[in-house]
Amino acid sequence: MTEAQNANVTGTVPNNPKDDTQIASSHAGRGDHSPSPRQHDASDDNAFVRGMRVAGRSFATVWSVPKARFGIILFSLIILVAIFAPVISPYDPKQTGFETNAQPSLSHILGTTSSGQDVFSQLIWGGRISVMVAMVAGILSTALAVVIGLSWGYVKSFAGEFVGFIVNLFLVIPQLPLMIVIASYLQNGGMKVIILVIVFTGWAWGSRVLRSQTQSLRSRDFVTAAAFSGDSAARIIFHEIFPNMLSLIINNFFGAATAAALAEAGLEFLGLGDSTTISWGTMIYWAQNNGVILTGQWALLLAPGLMIALPAVSMTFINFGVDRLSNPRLREGSSR
Repeated sequence: MTEAQNANVTGTVPNNPKDDTQIASSHAGRGDHSPSPRQHDASDDNAFVRGMRVAGRSFATVWSVPKARFGIILFSLIILVAIFAPVISPYDPKQTGFETNAQPSLSHILGTTSSGQDVFSQLIWGGRISVMVAMVAGILSTALAVVIGLSWGYVKSFAGEFVGFIVNLFLVIPQLPLMIVIASYLQNGGMKVIILVIVFTGWAWGSRVLRSQTQSLRSRDFVTAAAFSGDSAARIIFHEIFPNMLSLIINNFFGAATAAALAEAGLEFLGLGDSTTISWGTMIYWAQNNGVILTGQWALLLAPGLMIALPAVSMTFINFGVDRLSNPRLREGSSR
């Protein structure tokens, strides 16, 4: 059998050095050569620049909404106060050398506690723990909801039915009693336990919402084309479906962070956290235990309660801008 016949049978091209030389020379003449590492770096830079441009346009769209602008400014102020607490705070939050149960004055703007600690200093330092718990728990809850929700909505198998059963189980069980039970068994574990309890009980609703949206995108043409081209399920989920759900995921993050801030304050108020730390939740816990209502020190309750509500309010206002980013009709209506 000749070499050409072998090629017809096996479907391969005969190894001809002359042909290889001609192909290489023709490629060189057209300039079709493998990109150098420098060219790869340039393409990566271009992708980074494009990503930054998209992020800039998205932020400009959100910033154009007055309510979202107010929310961004308010949330930024809360973050800045938490970061620069050592500079802004007039006293050490655990310093106990002051008059006990003092009323608000020039030296102590919000008064002092029954232990002689400055309430205003505790209010500033308390934002570090409360905001940190809200952000970390919100990010972890959202990440867990994204992985489970997108995979559950795209992959059709028996495992998907089992995941659906678990999600429905978490949705049926009341969240607050479940958090109380888990936190009571894991008491004195510090902020890490509080974050884990909030994440463990707060991912199910987000995964349900993302699963529904994934099912609507699963039958779109671009997803079908990616599947026919041989892309894996993981690549389709995170390279094709995920970018089209970014605004919904951001909304889910704000909701999860808001719920985490309120849950942390509730668990601390019930004494299920670390009462030795300074947070807005522990401030309410000690104020309640010391009977500040009877002593007329309303600031010890109202101030941390207001600060717990402010991050939730700011993220709610930011959601108005995210809605415009995800809904083209809102953008068209604003441009008219």
